[in-house]
Amino acid sequence: MEHPATVADALAQIGPRLRRVRTHRNLTLTALAEETGISKSTLSRLESGQRRPTLELLLPLARAYRMPVDELVGATGVGDPRVRLTPRRVNGNVVLPLTRQPGPLQTFKMVIPATRSTPDPTTHEGYEWLYVLSGRLRLILAAHDLVLESGEAAEFDTRLPHWFGSTGEGPVEILSLFGRQGERVHVHAPKVGAEAATDDQ
Repeated sequence: MEHPATVADALAQIGPRLRRVRTHRNLTLTALAEETGISKSTLSRLESGQRRPTLELLLPLARAYRMPVDELVGATGVGDPRVRLTPRRVNGNVVLPLTRQPGPLQTFKMVIPATRSTPDPTTHEGYEWLYVLSGRLRLILAAHDLVLESGEAAEFDTRLPHWFGSTGEGPVEILSLFGRQGERVHVHAPKVGAEAATDDQ
């Protein structure tokens, strides 16, 4: 059982941590109040330690920051780090989520069958990074029609018309990192397409 002093110390650190997260995200108290529905004065007291954090306050903040509650409050407990792979089928592909927690950046392993070889370009908000583990991946991005070999990577703004699948020669295994618009991976392959978004400002 955790010592009361330890609990009190942990609670005392939540307010400053909440302030650091907010300022790191360049959010004002006014903007955060509008996002969460929590009054500006309550948020201010929460960050200064004058208001005790409750689940009713922390849940809207976790949603606004797109962070798990335990990460938001700085919980130090470390569980089993292994991700339990649960395959599912999406549009004929076998998809294995490699990210346990919801967040702005999600990672997947995908197995694309040879039969998925008919282009059907789409657009949506986000930014995607692909790495070919095995096979040959056909990538259509705007006016570009490319084939990526094993060990090659590509990244692109998903607001551009895009599609990727097999060349028809066999299945393809890839890693896919997908983020909401503005989220980028830290390692960049050469841009695919002249219209791809520029590097971080």
